[in-house]
Amino acid sequence: MYKKIVLVLIFLALPCYARDNAEYINTEFWKNFGDDYLNCYISRALENNHDLKKAGLKVEEYRQKVRVSLGKELPALMTAPAYLGAQVPKIDNFELDTNAFILPFLANYEADFLLKNRDKTRSEKKNYEAEQFYEKAVYIALVTDIASAYINLIKFDRLIELQQKIVKNNYALYDKTKLRYDNGISSLTDLNNAKKDLTDTKNELVEYDSDRQNLLYELAVMIGESPDCTDNFLRGRFDEFARNYTPPDSISSDVIFSRPDVCECEKKLEKAKIDIRIAKKEFFPRFNITGVWIFNTISPGSFFNWESSIASIMAAAVTDLFAGGRKIANLRIKKAVYEQLFEEYKQTDLTALKEVNGSLYMLKNDKIRYLNSKEKTEYENSNLKLVNLRFKEGTASQMDILANLNRFYEVQKSLINKRAVYLIDIITLYKAAGAKI
Repeated sequence: MYKKIVLVLIFLALPCYARDNAEYINTEFWKNFGDDYLNCYISRALENNHDLKKAGLKVEEYRQKVRVSLGKELPALMTAPAYLGAQVPKIDNFELDTNAFILPFLANYEADFLLKNRDKTRSEKKNYEAEQFYEKAVYIALVTDIASAYINLIKFDRLIELQQKIVKNNYALYDKTKLRYDNGISSLTDLNNAKKDLTDTKNELVEYDSDRQNLLYELAVMIGESPDCTDNFLRGRFDEFARNYTPPDSISSDVIFSRPDVCECEKKLEKAKIDIRIAKKEFFPRFNITGVWIFNTISPGSFFNWESSIASIMAAAVTDLFAGGRKIANLRIKKAVYEQLFEEYKQTDLTALKEVNGSLYMLKNDKIRYLNSKEKTEYENSNLKLVNLRFKEGTASQMDILANLNRFYEVQKSLINKRAVYLIDIITLYKAAGAKI
């Protein structure tokens, strides 16, 4: 008992969310369900999930590419100290050293008059921003999968509780049917039916347990832990989950344009537009400025003396010859890429609109089904009370009570399944709205 209490305290002491990713997943939304265990599973996934780490490293890769591109805009300075051994002629009294040491410094800078290099850096930055939105989509997809698995997990906890009661009742029904059969009151068909019902309910219990265990394994993988640790996974009660939360009936159209996939397409489209501008600037010459300063010991004088050094500076406009066809083809490629991305952007917008509308529609319909099933449960509960009253009056048997109790449990199971579907619809709407609900 004390061990379980300690495990609960340690579990609840975990930080609720990791680092600065709260804006990715909208932490306030998850508080609406009133389940600390779910929040802690999400927190552990944000810390340990390998797909998230991979997405974060991909973002870092593109961030460094921006820095590399920015570095290419700056002047380059190189040096290459070298030993020089050479036979040189003597000219009058002027004698050069045949064993020398040279220290050259070479500076090169491409003057970016047309801002072509600046555009290349802007293009890399758009790639970086697009990858950030992709990372956000990975975060939203992960927490959505965790929440769906958790809801199904606590659903099966509740279904197993009810199924165990049904199995217990069917054991009692079988025993009573066998007793009636032994006394010649029931037929062999009644006894076989009682056996069959008992076997079916036991098989259903095994299926529930198998489904729950698979969900535990999936949850373990998503939070980055070994599936061998699933026995220690704590969770709340299904009946208490999201008891006081009412999802929105409508979603603002602005939400669609803030979805990560839509924003990612926008950034890729902006990058493609910049790439077209770069391709056009490739038709113009490049302006290079090159400076050389070489210190040497060949000629007489001190090593770092101006008289014993060689220096030069050169500015040139560099252009490619016979490369017009290649540059025209490159420009057409960039334009074709832009058109492809534009079509992808429009398709992504339509898909986003469909997903949001579809999620809202399913949420409303499944809520109606859930409320109808809840009403049906109340009717079945009323019937159970009437059977108990008849039993007290002596007009119903204990077998009648057990049979009606099983029917009540079956209706409850149907209610639980419909409520689980309704709750998962809320999670689906959260994902479709890009976490903006």
